[in-house]
Amino acid sequence: MAKIAQVEVLPIAVPVDSSWDCDGSVDTLVVRVTDEDGVAGIGECDAPPGVVKAFIEMPSAHIWSQNLVRQLVGADPFEIKAIWERLYETTQYPGRRGLGIHALSAIDIALHDLAGKQVGRPVYKLLGGARREFLLPYATIFPGMPAGRSIRELMEIIHQLFQKALQIGFRAVKMEVLFYELVTDRELVDLIREGRRMVGPDVTLMVDFGYRWRDWHAAKWVIDRIADCDIYFAEAAVQHDDLHGHARLADHTDVRICGAEHAATRWEIREWIEKGKVAVVQPDINRCGGLTEIRRIAEMAELYGVQVIPHGWKTGITAACGRHFHASTLNAEFFEFLSPDLYDSPLRRDLVSPEPEIREGRMELPAFPGLGVSLNPEAVEKYSRPIPLAGRATR
Repeated sequence: MAKIAQVEVLPIAVPVDSSWDCDGSVDTLVVRVTDEDGVAGIGECDAPPGVVKAFIEMPSAHIWSQNLVRQLVGADPFEIKAIWERLYETTQYPGRRGLGIHALSAIDIALHDLAGKQVGRPVYKLLGGARREFLLPYATIFPGMPAGRSIRELMEIIHQLFQKALQIGFRAVKMEVLFYELVTDRELVDLIREGRRMVGPDVTLMVDFGYRWRDWHAAKWVIDRIADCDIYFAEAAVQHDDLHGHARLADHTDVRICGAEHAATRWEIREWIEKGKVAVVQPDINRCGGLTEIRRIAEMAELYGVQVIPHGWKTGITAACGRHFHASTLNAEFFEFLSPDLYDSPLRRDLVSPEPEIREGRMELPAFPGLGVSLNPEAVEKYSRPIPLAGRATR
């Protein structure tokens, strides 16, 4: 196998102020790993691009705080798991669960893409092969934060997006209800019931509460009153790190309680399963440790009877990761798919191609080598953001 010859770290962002919104697709950090034959693999992570770039390119300090680029150049990209362990161990001081794992996620995804291209196989085959005949994506329906709009205006947008999602071919949707002080809990129950009426009885419906409550009793009050709406799961009901609140909620409702979108590594996910007692974990492949780590998370979760349905609100790189993970994983009944037809995100729309088709709720298994998507050089040039660093990488 051709060895790694070059590692590029590309901060990319849309030049707008979106600090008021909840849109993780406005920026990304792309890692491109190129071998001696000029074949390149790409990955991304969901973290501040300039900060992750500095982490990847930081000078080596000691055995547990090492420069990542130096360790990658000259390595065999097919030895993905061994590389993961080496990078994890040599960044123990600054890494472990936070930013370092986000950086490692981008690198790991890029290595899978490169290795798949080198052997001419889709990434899901590197993950163990197809465990299903087709893919089942769900569409997240998000009208954006209220930003001065009325609840009726937001619900009209949701209705339009529901209809468009069904026309595109989705048969599973997630309703984002990040309405907060705009509505009372009692009003929220009525709005979710309205959402169920919008999509009809035969469409799978999930609900994301956006960490609305700090009291699990209040969350239970609402979930109890929408249980007959056939809600597949209730996401982000209480605060992310309130594992005991998640456990109490899970113990007192028949609706699947899920979470862990911000969690990193299988060690943290184990806490969500054992302490939080969730039925579904939602680690983001571009944050939890990449495809290597989410594979290990899924194998562990299977022992507990827990599903792994990854978070996926980023660019087409993450969308491709979700497809390959879902293809190779039995305890992943769905995967989140941010559709560029349902949310206006320049990076999601333009950064990579091609886009998969959806027919009657299904996608075909990925067919092309690697992740099966390619960077659009015009988009990279347009949205690249040079960021000054305090130090440079050493070799």
